[in-house]
Amino acid sequence: MTTEKWFAYRGFQQLLMISNELNRAQNALENEDIAHAICAWERAFELTDLTVEDKKNERLLTELLRFREMLGETFITHDKEMNRSLMKELIRLDPEAYRLMC
Repeated sequence: MTTEKWFAYRGFQQLLMISNELNRAQNALENEDIAHAICAWERAFELTDLTVEDKKNERLLTELLRFREMLGETFITHDKEMNRSLMKELIRLDPEAYRLMC
């Protein structure tokens, strides 16, 4: 994903795409496929880092960095419940993303 392409997405779209990677990780965990979960988390890290760099998300910087920290913990522990919780909390960061998912 190029920076230019990622920055063209609206903030809520970026959050939904990160959440989609967490959903892929969750499905992999449910199927006890750690390798695929790790790939999905790595992609979530990549997209989160791009989102942090995007100036339009500056108001969410603290929350995004905290999310990234918790994603790291989930990556290390492979905790299904934490992964599920991260998906929910990420969506709650933006009213439009929340509206679309709930």
